[in-house]
Amino acid sequence: MKFKLLMSVLISGLLIVSCSQKTDENKDETKTLKSVYAGKFLIGAAINDNHVFGRDTEGVELIKKEFNSLTPENLLKWESVHPEPGKFNFEPADKYVELGTSEKMFVVGHTLIWHQQTPDWVFEDEKGNPASREILIARMKDHILQVAGRYKSKINGWDVVNEALEENGELRKSKWYNIIGEDFIKLAFEYAKEADPDCELYYNDYNIWKPGKARGAIKLIKSLREQGCKVDGIGIQAHWGLNNPSKENIVAALEAYKAAGIKVMITELDVNVLPNPWDYEGADISTKFELLPEVNQYTEELPDSVSVKQAEAYANYFKIFLDYKDIITRVTFWGVDDGHSWKNNWPVKGRTDYPLLFDRKFKPKKAYKAVIDLVN
Repeated sequence: MKFKLLMSVLISGLLIVSCSQKTDENKDETKTLKSVYAGKFLIGAAINDNHVFGRDTEGVELIKKEFNSLTPENLLKWESVHPEPGKFNFEPADKYVELGTSEKMFVVGHTLIWHQQTPDWVFEDEKGNPASREILIARMKDHILQVAGRYKSKINGWDVVNEALEENGELRKSKWYNIIGEDFIKLAFEYAKEADPDCELYYNDYNIWKPGKARGAIKLIKSLREQGCKVDGIGIQAHWGLNNPSKENIVAALEAYKAAGIKVMITELDVNVLPNPWDYEGADISTKFELLPEVNQYTEELPDSVSVKQAEAYANYFKIFLDYKDIITRVTFWGVDDGHSWKNNWPVKGRTDYPLLFDRKFKPKKAYKAVIDLVN
């Protein structure tokens, strides 16, 4: 009798433990990036045409499950949405906005003015000579009013000007600068506000965690605000690596933006795991290097040891983001899964990189678990 009673107690205990474990497992399955970081900052992803047209069904389901903010990777850049004079291609952008609004996400517009991915005709007259200041200003105004105006009250925040600074913090001598002058940035923000007065407006750039470029960005935003421009925040592109930038450099930049009263978005986050023998830290898409075996080491899969290092790097970066959640409003990954990432072709075409939280089969990686567990 005592034996039967003892066995009954043991079996009951095992059932309780088993049920408890299953409950915990089910509970873990309900955790997503957007749910874990709710109340801290938005979690976003950059998406492409395959997502907005529903061709990448697994990617779309992952987007809906994990993220509460969207950024278009290319479909709202000038060459995509306004390829010829007087001709606009709004269908992909319409689908993009429709996806974001239907899922009640924070929808970002990227980008209105940039020196890259802008057709040559924008900067030329009818004879192919450089356009006049007046012509280029008129084209800028028309483009911004047409594009930002079309999505008034649907797009929540615009990257108005992208990458207008050199590494030393001085203004880049782009065609926008050379033809219009440095006030092209002021004009762009004015036209964006005219198109949608209630939309958040940002300046977006890479390497603005570096001291010189950070000073230049702060100087630029202060100047714009003093001239009456609406500038709601700054986007820090974060195309980072396993060990770079350092915590000290990121914190110093965030402290500087905080002291200047500037809200921050981490706009293009990915963590490269491949060698960088060139010590290149920029994100200029015109930069290209040769494909060599030593810079394409993981053609089949990512070694577990490197996956662990990437998870540690992501955890370290997110620790900093959490420390500054009072000024960081959004963290956006530049892509959804490793197979979709631009880093497979930049700065070396044909490489196999693994920079995001989900692998090529849309499965969460160690980095995903590290980012989720950090909050717990």
